[in-house]
Amino acid sequence: MKIRCAWCEKDDLYRKYHDEEWGIPVYEDIKLFEFLLLETFQAGLSWYTILSKRENFRKAFDNFDYKKIAQYPEEKIQELMLDAGIIRNQLKIRSAVTNAQSFIKVQDEFGSFSKYIWGFVNHKPIDNKLRDLSQAQATTPLSDEISKDLKKRGFKFVGSTVVYAHMQATGMVNDHVENCWTRKQ
Repeated sequence: MKIRCAWCEKDDLYRKYHDEEWGIPVYEDIKLFEFLLLETFQAGLSWYTILSKRENFRKAFDNFDYKKIAQYPEEKIQELMLDAGIIRNQLKIRSAVTNAQSFIKVQDEFGSFSKYIWGFVNHKPIDNKLRDLSQAQATTPLSDEISKDLKKRGFKFVGSTVVYAHMQATGMVNDHVENCWTRKQ
């Protein structure tokens, strides 16, 4: 039996996400945007809620194509407000459009969003070497700094907790507990 981080033992969906995605470094802009969009919708909700609706989000938001999302007209926003498969929060839906526009501006400035975001950790994951989940943090001074910079660049729903969750999901930080089987990978 594989030993995993305890938070993912709820069901197979969580275990699969933990085993195959969480904490694995992501450098592709399209995937970084996908996680950013999903994390912003998660604000105030459980990650499990978002994860269980992920494919609905993928369909509703054009496979997370930020170039398309940046151009969404009002009609598309209203259509999304009627989509029961996603979180129908108007501010979050509108922020997806704003964030896609800001994402493109960051790409224009830095060459890629990946170069920008990974620059905060000198392009190398931070390994927190957690003994157990009680050592895990919801925010850090670095997530505070990134959050502040993203907000300055026009991003919405990117508080420090959302940013730290994004850092964990995309492998900028490794918060797998020491005895988790994924650490040996």
